Amino acid sequence: MPEPVPQEELPILEALVNLRNRLTALKKDRGDFIKATDVNSLYQQVVKQVQKLNGVRDDNTTYNNRVDTTLADVFTLLSLFYLTIGKTREAPATYSQIASMRQILNHMNESGIYNEGDLVPFHKRLAGLRHIVQQDAEHGKHPSALTTLLERQLNECDAVVKQLIESLSVLSPELVPVHEKLVTIRRQLVALAAKEGTHKAELKPIQEELRKVDSARVDGKFLGPGGVVPASQAVCSSLLEECFEIAQEIKAHEDSKNVSSSLKPIHDRLRDLRAELESMVLTHRWTLRETDLWNYSLSLQEIDKMRVDGKFVDSDGEGPEGQYVLLYLLRRCYGLIYRLLSSSEPVSEELMPIANKLNTIKKCLNEVLKCGGPFNTRDLYPYQLALHQIDSMRRDGRFVGSDGSIPEGQGIIMANLNECHELVEMLKESMDEGETEEEEDDDDYDYNGSDE
Repeated sequence: MPEPVPQEELPILEALVNLRNRLTALKKDRGDFIKATDVNSLYQQVVKQVQKLNGVRDDNTTYNNRVDTTLADVFTLLSLFYLTIGKTREAPATYSQIASMRQILNHMNESGIYNEGDLVPFHKRLAGLRHIVQQDAEHGKHPSALTTLLERQLNECDAVVKQLIESLSVLSPELVPVHEKLVTIRRQLVALAAKEGTHKAELKPIQEELRKVDSARVDGKFLGPGGVVPASQAVCSSLLEECFEIAQEIKAHEDSKNVSSSLKPIHDRLRDLRAELESMVLTHRWTLRETDLWNYSLSLQEIDKMRVDGKFVDSDGEGPEGQYVLLYLLRRCYGLIYRLLSSSEPVSEELMPIANKLNTIKKCLNEVLKCGGPFNTRDLYPYQLALHQIDSMRRDGRFVGSDGSIPEGQGIIMANLNECHELVEMLKESMDEGETEEEEDDDDYDYNGSDE
């Protein structure tokens, strides 16, 4: 339960609620691109409230009241705005990514279904985000209060990763391959359980793999070289039993009836969220405004909070069938949001159409170069025209926003633009070489003809 808000924090809460409303309104406004000046102005106002909050709080006490939850909402929204305007390498942009990572790590810790390979990308990403935060702190780009907040969150994520790695360390080296195999099988099973329709053909080979793993046991024990019984049998045995349970659940409840009717609304909502997020993963370069992910994060948090002791319950407080499916869908959605956040490019929303156009031109030119000729000047004309149009949009060598500002992403766009011009020149050279060879062939023919 959240703690009550002290009297001295009420004005701060009121200001933060107001700022959250303004950020939400700005997020919903699709009539214009989000301006860096607007985001920076709101950010400075949030910083003022954080400084006021630090002034009335004790550094050694952990707080959890409505001020903290509202501040978390505000920082998450601000972080998404920083991604939208292309400031992906600044400390505020890391907040939403750290929060998303923490949700995934907590679910991995809860389920116990992971291997060392799953943890490596998180470890690397945390190091990358920490570097951004520390670099900004060294240059004094953001107040120390923000740096402290982000470092605390990074430390919490690091602690979870360390805990997960330590839990794997109890596995005997001989059982690591068995554990990794079972983790893979379990993922295949829960993914299959979440699909609609019948799955007999897909389920059969997975069950055969499970039986192979099971048959390798002697008297219920996995053996190492020389018939030695390695430690940590319980980890692999319980995971094996769980895989058999999921396989039985899929087999017994075909045609997507493996979710209880009382949980069907949650299932349908999660399925729709997953479909929308998967669509965004495919089209995010063209359609994604990072602030759109706010609504998806809120929806997932609401669903996640419905669980009691890790399970979704019905009106009688019971955990009906379909838990594996719902947890798979929930974790899949969290994973998709994290993927979208971590793949955000340091290009402002305002310059994204230009960046997308250049990426398309570059791909086409590379394909033309790879396939080779014959082609002529007319074939290159559409690409040259498109590049000329983009070139003409610059003012004093830069792409300028509608308000006269210089949006983020200039370096990336200029690098792609120069690369496209280089590809056109390469194609022109190969075209000229082809024409020269033809002329030489014609000269040889004329010479031979005159000899006769």
